[in-house]
Amino acid sequence: MKTKYLYKLSMSLLLAGGAFMSAQAQLGTVKEKFTRADTLRGSLTTPLRTCYDINYYHLDVKFDIDKKFISGSVLFKFTADADFDKLQFDLWNNLTIEKVVYKGKELKYTRESNAVFLSFPKNITKGSKDEFTVYYSGNPTIAKRAPWDGGVEYNTDSLGHAWVSTACQGMGASVWWPTKDQQADEVDSALISISVPTGLKDVSNGRLRKVTDLKNGYTKFDWFVSNPINNYDIEANIGDYTHYEGVYDGEKGKLTMDFWPLSYNLNKAKAQWGLDAPRMLKAFEHWFGPYPFYEDGYKLIESHHLGMEHQSGTAYGNHYQNGYLGRDLSGTGWGLKWDFIVVHESGHEWFGNNITSKDLADMWIHESFTNYSESLFVETFYGKQAGQEYVHGTRMAIVNDRPIIGSYGVNKEGSGDMYYKGGNMLNMIRTIINDDEKWRGILRGLNKTFYHQTVTYNQVVDYICKEAGMNLAPVFDQYLHYKTLPILELLVRDGKTLARWTSTDAKDFAMPVKVRIKGGDYKFITPTTRFKPVDLAGATKDNIEVDTFNYYIGVLVN
Repeated sequence: MKTKYLYKLSMSLLLAGGAFMSAQAQLGTVKEKFTRADTLRGSLTTPLRTCYDINYYHLDVKFDIDKKFISGSVLFKFTADADFDKLQFDLWNNLTIEKVVYKGKELKYTRESNAVFLSFPKNITKGSKDEFTVYYSGNPTIAKRAPWDGGVEYNTDSLGHAWVSTACQGMGASVWWPTKDQQADEVDSALISISVPTGLKDVSNGRLRKVTDLKNGYTKFDWFVSNPINNYDIEANIGDYTHYEGVYDGEKGKLTMDFWPLSYNLNKAKAQWGLDAPRMLKAFEHWFGPYPFYEDGYKLIESHHLGMEHQSGTAYGNHYQNGYLGRDLSGTGWGLKWDFIVVHESGHEWFGNNITSKDLADMWIHESFTNYSESLFVETFYGKQAGQEYVHGTRMAIVNDRPIIGSYGVNKEGSGDMYYKGGNMLNMIRTIINDDEKWRGILRGLNKTFYHQTVTYNQVVDYICKEAGMNLAPVFDQYLHYKTLPILELLVRDGKTLARWTSTDAKDFAMPVKVRIKGGDYKFITPTTRFKPVDLAGATKDNIEVDTFNYYIGVLVN
């Protein structure tokens, strides 16, 4: 994602970690109220959306930068999944629909909030393929603080050239172009045509097909994406860009690498990107499988905002330095050995772009795995201990304020703990499985099984449980659906040790955990929510050690 909570949470590192987390865990969760507009935006199952499967977009938009005005059209090609004569697409209501054309005639439509309801003159039959074109214009929402509060971002570079980009995750692509704005239905392919004032360049997703001088002071750049793509990933980046190329010898052959820095940052880009982009690909192809979009290539594009995981065109604004704007979010030193934005945002090519959650409520599928990918990058080049130190160090930013899972059907994500708590949860799942090759096979298997697909919570959790051969569902349930941390309570009496889990909400919670007698080897015990004896010969209140390095839990020994 857009590393949404990283800046705020990194500031909290100065607070007393343990006490702060305990206090936050006691906070009540405010029950949110949602409107019909939220349902129109977030619902996945209404007949007006499920009736058609989007196959192809041609987005053709002109940017009048001086007026912060856009105008153009979007061609929708679709397959009917049911008989219908009415459908819904989406466009923010501050933008004007000039007309909608179907078979040479204008169609009637109505608008409610940011939803558009389009009526056809006759029934569209199930299985048929059809198309319509929306013509629109207006001043799109200007990003206040992209990418966190997004839209269209207007800036100038240090030489005074216009520098414009889009970033719209969460709020949705309909903030700047007409689209079926939901993650559950990814378009199969897209042509992105962006017209910009002559002298500037546009860099978008996929491969550049054609550049056309329109002879009216504008130049059009046509980019084609041949793989399925979620619509918030579709981007425009306009500026005084230069270009250089590279090739990575990957698992599927030669992967083209295209780099688009601002013209005066060419040497900085070659030094910074030239190191970490190939290292990132090496690490993530090892852990996750082949880069998912060989056909469209890999691309880094300099942006004014910090970064976004735009598919096959990652936006980068980390100022050519290691860490997160020069800081180590783990506090361990490992985070300063690599460029955070190159690694994190590119990690989303596997989790977020290849595998996309159907509902925004399940953004943990994007962010928890990608946060965890940072530690795997560290492990690849500096060893397993370093990777685990990194993920452990990020706990300082966990707040336990509310569940990681958001509300379904209303376009609402959950707590920012989806990053750090989610990453620590996955490292804990790896520890429980206790077989690194099996764990690597699970991560690669997720990307192969759900290749270019949108998924649900149950699909991901069920797959991991099946491949691990363990019922890990209660662990995912506790850490994702509830804010409270499980507490391992150990009771030592008369040479016997009893153990149980407390402060749990998930049904049938019985997580295996590693414990040892001080100086000995760790062994697994599997407490339930009731006290039961465990085999810890020679245990006392003072010599029991629990693996809290790899387990994000509370411990109480009596």
